Amino acid sequence: MPAQNVAPTKSNLLREKERLALAEEGYDLLEQKREILMLELMKRINEARVLEREMRRRADAAYPVLRRMLLAAGRDNARDLASGVRAEFQARERRVQVTGISMPALEAVAPERRLQSSFMNSFADSDETVAEFSALLGLVASMAGLRAIVWRLAKEVRKTQRRVNALEKMVIPESKAIKTFIEDSLEEREREAVFSTKRLKARKEREAGR
Repeated sequence: MPAQNVAPTKSNLLREKERLALAEEGYDLLEQKREILMLELMKRINEARVLEREMRRRADAAYPVLRRMLLAAGRDNARDLASGVRAEFQARERRVQVTGISMPALEAVAPERRLQSSFMNSFADSDETVAEFSALLGLVASMAGLRAIVWRLAKEVRKTQRRVNALEKMVIPESKAIKTFIEDSLEEREREAVFSTKRLKARKEREAGR
């Protein structure tokens, strides 16, 4: 609201001072929240980088095992063997609290490891393949949950930054301008009142001296 549209009264000045104090307090709190969110976001990004390296390491170990199994069993035999494997992953969503914000996280529970082939046959490598890729899938699920948290944190940072910018660049400067306008107007009015009082007093003194 333009300062000129506000009546320069003491009640409006008091109200604007309260509004300005509230805006500055809100700015400080939001700035603190933004810093906390940024620290948490960077922490989660670093965790994602570590997890990504672990996924890469696990994949580098898993795919050679798969190739070895395919060479030993043949693609057709490996396909037949895989069709008899029954393993179910349980994926469920859980909520985690991050800086007071409830966020979704994905949790995967690997099935109990069981021997899927006899140690007497030539397909025993399939069990190692299952173990390697089960571990890899668990890491992928963890990464999915972590990425969800990172995305939500980034969204909260952007939202908080918009509010900080609105207070810093619009609300607080506008409130200060209104406060200054009212104070200047009241001071000018007071000076005029003092000047009028002095002039009236001088006039009365002149009339009394005649």
